Amino acid sequence: MKRAFDFVFALFGLIILAPIFLILVLIILLTSKGGAFYRQTRVGQYNKDFQLLKFRSMYLDSDRLGLLTVGNQDRRITPIGILIRKYKLDELPQLINVLFGDMSLVGPRPEVRKYVSFYSEYELKVLDLKPGITDLASIKYRNENEILERQSNPEKYYVDVIMPDKIKVNLNSYNRSKTVIGSIGIIFLTIKTILLK
Repeated sequence: MKRAFDFVFALFGLIILAPIFLILVLIILLTSKGGAFYRQTRVGQYNKDFQLLKFRSMYLDSDRLGLLTVGNQDRRITPIGILIRKYKLDELPQLINVLFGDMSLVGPRPEVRKYVSFYSEYELKVLDLKPGITDLASIKYRNENEILERQSNPEKYYVDVIMPDKIKVNLNSYNRSKTVIGSIGIIFLTIKTILLK
């Protein structure tokens, strides 16, 4: 049931949002060098890697300088990237990931392998769940970039504080996010949070 909901919603979303996709692709291509899309290897369900899709919001090869984005004034972010990140438009191509079954609409945000290597035995349980575009932890840490910007060692704070708490939230909210009704509630809460931001 959840997979059918994800597939239909993702397909419908891609059709409805096609004009916005086209506009974003053109703006990204016209304002900075590189393609419109960014692919990054993330760790998915059952500890398997997959290619996560995003609209490119940074200059080329920026990920070589670090995997975390710290603050909204990160110099690696393009001018248009600041805007599309603010309203989470860079995440829209993940509807394609949902369509092909790598992700769900609602589920734990997938991490890169570097940070999964820090997971405890308990935290590895989150990999039994299908990753998603949004979750309650993402809503709780909607200002994660600003939080990290205030830390003397952002990466250490992320690994020691934010990441474990995100996993805890996701494991505790699994029963809610696995149902269609629960997923719809989290999707609307996500949209409300983005609009209020």
